[in-house]
Amino acid sequence: MNSLAQSAESCVATADSSRHVGVTEALLQVARRYADAHVNGEGFAATSIDSVALLRETSPSPLQHAITKPLVALVLQGRKRVTMGARTFEFGAGESLLITMDVPTVSQITTASAAAPYYSFVMQLDLGVITDLLSEMRALPAVPDQPVRVDPTETEVAEAALRLIRLLDRPGPIALLGRQLVRELHYWLLVGRHGNAIRALGVTDSHAHRIARAVEILRKKFTEPLRVETLANAAGMSLSAFHTHFRSITTLTPLQFQKQLRLLEARRRLLAEGAAISSTAYGVGYESVTQFTREYARMFGQPPGRSIREARALAHSHEVL
Repeated sequence: MNSLAQSAESCVATADSSRHVGVTEALLQVARRYADAHVNGEGFAATSIDSVALLRETSPSPLQHAITKPLVALVLQGRKRVTMGARTFEFGAGESLLITMDVPTVSQITTASAAAPYYSFVMQLDLGVITDLLSEMRALPAVPDQPVRVDPTETEVAEAALRLIRLLDRPGPIALLGRQLVRELHYWLLVGRHGNAIRALGVTDSHAHRIARAVEILRKKFTEPLRVETLANAAGMSLSAFHTHFRSITTLTPLQFQKQLRLLEARRRLLAEGAAISSTAYGVGYESVTQFTREYARMFGQPPGRSIREARALAHSHEVL
């Protein structure tokens, strides 16, 4: 390569880098402005688009256990840690978290302060939009990938998010253009670094899509005795293949996955409904309160009674602050 060509390439790279920095800074500014004006007491800023929200936290958070639906989260400031099964991801400003399947996660905002809050842009993935885009796009391979991953946020994704946030306080334009911008965001995700994982979600014969069908059954029937044969049949796999692919994708066995679903629902009922520990244990499918208490403590670090008391005390302290 001659010196002229090298110089031209260097100029292009510099321009691309400057463009990315400019978009990233503008995205943080408009997200901060919107989130600060609309955030509720839980750090959540809803928007007129149901699938889109902004998050703002002014201090590190406690561990949050949840079943996370498919989404992409662009971190704009601060840092976060997310664990799924045996995998832990730590990421911060300029990076994006992708989750393509309903999976149990443990998350924690690790870097945030009043002077420099944690900000992120979150969009739930729409399988209908993904399938529709794939039907119109040139065929791209659906390479097996993990349901949770972290990558640098690409400029095109950041630009689409920036345009969308700028319209959130303008009812007329957002009503006409909001869906188009959400569709555009899905497109850039499909053709970018996250593409393999998202394409696998939209290809009906992929291993990820088949396991997702089994996960959906588990989510609906987690209180019932586990029948792995039923899950394997729903996924169109032999028992051995199902076990292999389920663990490869989720890092959990079907039994471990069901256990986490039961314990997460139990914690929700104890916190939100004030239910008794024994009735909660039986209600989520346990036959022994002793076993429930032991497994709850193993997952959440404390027995149910103490765990719920501390969670409520922490919530109250946040309300006071």
